[in-house]
Amino acid sequence: MGVEKDVPPGEELVTCFQPFIEHLALSSLSPKTIRRHVDNLWLLGGEIIRYLNFDPSLRRLPADRLLSKVVHEDGGPLLYNGSEDEQRSFDATCRKLHRFRTQPEP
Repeated sequence: MGVEKDVPPGEELVTCFQPFIEHLALSSLSPKTIRRHVDNLWLLGGEIIRYLNFDPSLRRLPADRLLSKVVHEDGGPLLYNGSEDEQRSFDATCRKLHRFRTQPEP
């Protein structure tokens, strides 16, 4: 399931994801597409937490910086146990998240 020390960084990640999720909810995307993006954000959070467990020094970084390290214009990190289709969907969400995070505020 996870360990207690993973809760604070997980909560920070959810806080970082919140504006993006709100943006998706206000978009013209279908509910199914929004759900897919939210599911992929869940996967992204899990991958980041996994990285924290392999490299404890990353725990000192704020969630915002961790996101910037793993989400790029090309997509996200390789999924630990995902198919090619899952990776493709995951990368699409990560690219969309990257664009959202780097676009200038209106």
